[in-house]
Amino acid sequence: MSRSLVIVTDSTAYLPRAAIESHAIRVVPLTVVLGREALEDGTEEAGRRLEQALRQRQPVTTSRPGPSMFAAAYRAAAEAGATGIVSLHLSSEISGTYDAAVVAARAAPVPVRVVDSGMVAMALGFAVLAAAEVTAVGGTLDEAVAGAVKRAEATRAYFYVDTLEHLRRGGRIGAAQALLGSALAVKPLLELTEGRIELREKVRTAGKAIARLEELAVDHAGAGPVDIAVHHVAAGERAAQLAERLSRRLPGLAELHVSEVGAVLGAHTGPGLLGVVVSPR
Repeated sequence: MSRSLVIVTDSTAYLPRAAIESHAIRVVPLTVVLGREALEDGTEEAGRRLEQALRQRQPVTTSRPGPSMFAAAYRAAAEAGATGIVSLHLSSEISGTYDAAVVAARAAPVPVRVVDSGMVAMALGFAVLAAAEVTAVGGTLDEAVAGAVKRAEATRAYFYVDTLEHLRRGGRIGAAQALLGSALAVKPLLELTEGRIELREKVRTAGKAIARLEELAVDHAGAGPVDIAVHHVAAGERAAQLAERLSRRLPGLAELHVSEVGAVLGAHTGPGLLGVVVSPR
């Protein structure tokens, strides 16, 4: 496999370790800040400490990587023989990560194409893998970017949270939408739309919300080849059950990933998150 073109992403893609290693993807981590302590996103310790902090209602914030971290990643890739880099990141509507990558790319020693996926978690991850697959067969920088963009545009991400309060505190959803959910005592179903987290539907109970999540996933997947990711925060049993039901209902299912998201996304959603990423091939 050629490594002349390298893929860089950030930790919120939550890619399986095997996929990162197989495609030699370089991952730049975001940071979760618990009190005065900063921890790298994607580590077991960060996830464990986040759960404790949320349970104890301690202050939790997150931080994007600085341009210097991207500059170091681009420089290391070039020194290892890269002649071009595709740098794919979570939505610029919910993080400054993309902007930091753009700044670093201007001074990179090789051409860098920075892409705002408009997505997060495996909705970003599947776009990263699409670019990696293009580079693996000798595709050009432009072809890798096009492959990633096409995949991201076809992908949908739906998710359920027990409360909108964590998203409101972090500024990732409007106060009016959060207040609406609380005032009506409804269970919110959310969707990533044009890079933003939007309230899609309001459902009366958690059980009905999860059933509706399943239907949305099945509807978008259709009968063709599709990759699915089921994400959760401290809701492993629910995630496993949903994944099992989807595996029975999707005739074109190619890959199915089930994982707990890292501390950065968990900090903004709180425990109880259940999400489904639907990515037609």
